[in-house]
Amino acid sequence: MRFSYETAGTCSKRIDIEVEEGVLVSADFIGGCSGNTQAVTALVKQMPVAEVVRRLKGIACQGDTSCPDQLARALEASANR
Repeated sequence: MRFSYETAGTCSKRIDIEVEEGVLVSADFIGGCSGNTQAVTALVKQMPVAEVVRRLKGIACQGDTSCPDQLARALEASANR
């Protein structure tokens, strides 16, 4: 399943995500700090979605959210569809 998530409260504006059989295949951040978002993606790629959410949810940056937190929120939102 591929989907896009419009972020809020971060420098990135959108995350294009692919999940297959409960595993994160890819997450491409549009905007934001390229090095940081690439690193986050590299670290969680091929990880079960539940584990990605557990590790990233609640991480704050310049407020009460961050690019990693937005990825966790996107994955949670997709599970509730």
